[in-house]
Amino acid sequence: MPTKLPLRLFLRFSLLPVLLLSPAALRAQTSGAPPSHLGKVDFHTSCSTDAQLLFEQALALLHSFQYMQARQTFEQAQTSDHNCAMAHWGVAMSLYEQLWEFPDDKQLTEGRKQIELAQSLHPQTPQERGFVAAAATFYQRSSKLRHTERIKAYSLAMENFHQKLPDDVEVGSFTALSLIALAENEVDSLANQKQAIAILNPLFEKYPDHPGVAHYLIHAADRPELASQGLAAARRYAEIAPDSPHALHMPSHIFVRLGLWQDSISSNIASSASAARATEEHHAEWHYQTHAMDFLNYSYLQSGLEAKAREVVANIDHVVGADDQTKAQYRSYLATRTALDLHRWKEAAGLEIPAIRKDQQDNAYWARAIGAARSGDVAAAETAVKQLAECVKLREERARKQGYEVSNEKATDLREAEAWLAYARGETQQALDELRAAAARQEQNGGETVVIPAREMLADMLNELKRHSEALDEYKIVLKNAPNRFDALLGAGRAAEAAGNSADAQEFYVKLVEDCPQGADRAELAEARTVAARKSENANSEPTVHKKR
Repeated sequence: MPTKLPLRLFLRFSLLPVLLLSPAALRAQTSGAPPSHLGKVDFHTSCSTDAQLLFEQALALLHSFQYMQARQTFEQAQTSDHNCAMAHWGVAMSLYEQLWEFPDDKQLTEGRKQIELAQSLHPQTPQERGFVAAAATFYQRSSKLRHTERIKAYSLAMENFHQKLPDDVEVGSFTALSLIALAENEVDSLANQKQAIAILNPLFEKYPDHPGVAHYLIHAADRPELASQGLAAARRYAEIAPDSPHALHMPSHIFVRLGLWQDSISSNIASSASAARATEEHHAEWHYQTHAMDFLNYSYLQSGLEAKAREVVANIDHVVGADDQTKAQYRSYLATRTALDLHRWKEAAGLEIPAIRKDQQDNAYWARAIGAARSGDVAAAETAVKQLAECVKLREERARKQGYEVSNEKATDLREAEAWLAYARGETQQALDELRAAAARQEQNGGETVVIPAREMLADMLNELKRHSEALDEYKIVLKNAPNRFDALLGAGRAAEAAGNSADAQEFYVKLVEDCPQGADRAELAEARTVAARKSENANSEPTVHKKR
């Protein structure tokens, strides 16, 4: 999946963009803080007044992962005050996209240079010295350090810093972010996310307009068992920083985890438009738009809005700033998920293989393999699985060369494809075992956000095998982890009905109908509406019981 997200997440219209204000314009702000549309930060430095104002604007941008704008503004602060150590720290931190891509060798060298410059200026306050020292542990000179080791060293330095200044909102925010980065790299994921939430919750109460606190709370809670703890921050973040495309998108991470499809749709329509405008004005990069479109397509699918979901795929051709290779990669990714989520097996089996790098063709071969297997074309499924295995091998080799730690366990997408191939061959037990293993691995660290769950595939397979009670149990687990998924509700309704549990079947169908707006056009909704209508008819036909007074 092409995205600006870590390897764990699949190595992943109109609001005004942020304008870089002059020091004079910034001074016009009555609070002396960054403009209200970025949120409020208050970080006193030993820099000049003009550089201080630019620094705080840049810091607000950094908290919302607007890395290009943040770096530009930190560099303006450097120009304004050549002795501003924290402006150099800011440029270095703009190069370390903590939850996205790891810096390459060139960026590590540049970041180290910036931190060395910051150190040479002798930061004056304990806060400044602590931040520069922590960043130095990340950018330390060592060609042998793996990515995870650098992240661990930085996080440990931030935790020690936080112990010295436990009430400092900036120290607390960046410490929590470092813990989330560890979790994203599968280092004690649940424990680190919980620790981040424990740091951020009291800060959120005390600093309700701080962009980093709300943003990082959403990331910390971005897993099924924690998602409800991020809802207040999700409701707040877009209001804190409405001129950040990423801030407009981020609430949808929680909305999707909780099955709040219309909220997610609204967030990502706004984010996509804002991102396109910001990219046109050279304040952002194309990936903010594609990331919003990813969640928008998924949320449309779960709302039964097939035509709208397909429209998002088509609109990839219009992404501002993306080159043809990028468009082809994203178009293929969204098309594969759309076909498989809609259970259009022949469509999936016939998907075009994009003319992009071989390791990036994995999604297309994954869809082809499953589509062919579920259409009964064993030979085509075998060919696609073989191609997928080659893609996965290249994908993992490339990740290792880039310094990422890659599990020796079989990749989830390959397991899923091989499971459906085994099923098509009649090797039922092997197929079920593969899907159970895929589900266990996928759910190990909270599961992915906008993917078809492997456990849902397992439930579908059990349903086809007429093991309906078992299938229903699996669907219920899916719905606990991914509430209100369209196919899980539909499958659960069918499984319950086939198992003779008509009351439960009606409940699932009623919920599915309630989740889909009036214009929903997925064909399967007719089935759900028919069964749901029976419940309404039965309720209306029940005689009224008058209790004695």
